[in-house]
Amino acid sequence: MPTQTDPEFDVVVAGAGMIGCTCAVAIAQSGVRVALVDPGPINLKHGRPNQMRVSAVNLASENILRALGAWSVLKAESLSPFRQIDVWDAGSPGQITFRAADAGLAHLGHIIENEAITAALTTQLSQLGNISCFAGDSIETFESDHDGISIVLASKQNINAKLLVGADGAESRVRSLAEISVEKTPYNHQAIVATVSTELPHRKTARQRFLDTGPLAFLPLQDGHSSIVWSCSPQRFDELNDLDDTAFSAALTEAFENRLGAIALASSRSSFPLINQHANQYIAPRIGLVGDAAHTIHPLAGLGANLGFADAAALAEVINNAHHAGKDIGIRPVLRRYERWRRGENTVTAKTMDVFYHTFGTSRPGIQSLRGAGLQLVDKTSLAKDFFMQYATGLRGDLPKMAQKGPISSE
Repeated sequence: MPTQTDPEFDVVVAGAGMIGCTCAVAIAQSGVRVALVDPGPINLKHGRPNQMRVSAVNLASENILRALGAWSVLKAESLSPFRQIDVWDAGSPGQITFRAADAGLAHLGHIIENEAITAALTTQLSQLGNISCFAGDSIETFESDHDGISIVLASKQNINAKLLVGADGAESRVRSLAEISVEKTPYNHQAIVATVSTELPHRKTARQRFLDTGPLAFLPLQDGHSSIVWSCSPQRFDELNDLDDTAFSAALTEAFENRLGAIALASSRSSFPLINQHANQYIAPRIGLVGDAAHTIHPLAGLGANLGFADAAALAEVINNAHHAGKDIGIRPVLRRYERWRRGENTVTAKTMDVFYHTFGTSRPGIQSLRGAGLQLVDKTSLAKDFFMQYATGLRGDLPKMAQKGPISSE
């Protein structure tokens, strides 16, 4: 039970990854007292990033990071802008190209290492006097009532707040303790990630080829390397996993039709299972979920992290508005506004990704012909192409205010 000596906060954020830090900084900038809890270290230095895990940060998410002051902290070598997206189908002649210049934009997005984003955000939170960090600790249990929520950490430290935000990933303990159920559907795919060098320059172009066994994406990095995400069926994954680095590089070169010439691994390989997961509720009494704690989708369009950034910005907007109006920020009417806003948007995106996954994951001739014709049609129809361009850049839909700042135009 809480005591008078327990630390008091307005919001406790569980999880100090990209989305948790975004949420913490966005809320704290309005003067709300925030505690950030994470079982690992909360890095306050922008050190050498890890290129194994990167995110395709769209223009809406860039706007959010700019609004929080984190974008200016990112080092130039961490920012890998891409100005073109090439997509083609292995099972048909279908292909489509999106160019930033066609939309009057300087770029369509950036490929950035996850650790670099987190480090930039923690640099910002270190400058805010109303954020307290509980590194090396985690949420053990909590109790909520009419007045607030009492949280016990694994260290047995007690803290009190009005709201607990679960930004603690796909296996969220906050979600589990709140007894929020999820709908989970395995994609029956494994994703292989690695950094590679290519014989030909990537020319700041993100590329994706749809194979019958899963999509293969090449994401351009600032130093000339590329980050790959190869989604594979179980059989294909086992075949690739058994290959040594030389044989894997050869298989990668062949699968990508030599578009970038000979390819060689520049890092070790890592892999993880792909799962479609969506929480049935984003809120519980004095609880809110953001990012992977609320949803995970297939990475074929690179939207997962961007949905999380939008969640964090939307929740912060709702909380800060309620705070400035003198309302209790943890009550259900306040949190329901966030849930209605973001769950609908994320559901549409998740279902769209499922359609793409199933449509491009079959070798049935009739469907291959239809999807090829569809790609060609969109590529030649400016209205349809503009729609998908806005979708890819994140500038479509009911955006949080932080995401709405106009994108940088091309010169």
